[in-house]
Amino acid sequence: MAFALARHLTNHPSQRITLPWNNHDGPPVTASLIFTGTAGLALDRNRFNDRVWRPALRASGVEPGRDNGMHALRHFYASVLLDAGESIKALSEYRGHHDPGFTLRTYTHLMPSSGTRTRAAVDRMFADAELEDGGPETAQDGA
Repeated sequence: MAFALARHLTNHPSQRITLPWNNHDGPPVTASLIFTGTAGLALDRNRFNDRVWRPALRASGVEPGRDNGMHALRHFYASVLLDAGESIKALSEYRGHHDPGFTLRTYTHLMPSSGTRTRAAVDRMFADAELEDGGPETAQDGA
């Protein structure tokens, strides 16, 4: 992935663009955009969906719908990060959410079960303890 992004940046350098932040009336913020439209401006989500994403789906034989739209990719991204153990706070920042509580409420159903991780942590602790000299008897001997 990093190599593909490096190739993209070699062929299409990032563009510094100043836009309102968070809403149309928000304060202007300048950022370097990696992906831009043909005019070198920020991608417009609706235009991209209409002119690029949906035609690509149709060309590949997939009927466009909510299950495979750009918004679904945002959820996919969130689920991949949560499955990898990323924190809700970090995911909230990446998604541009102001409140990690909102992110938690939105993606709780995507969070992996902690039961397997909990069992693995306890198993590791006991496995490490077996490798060491000592245990309850050692603590009593020192008394």
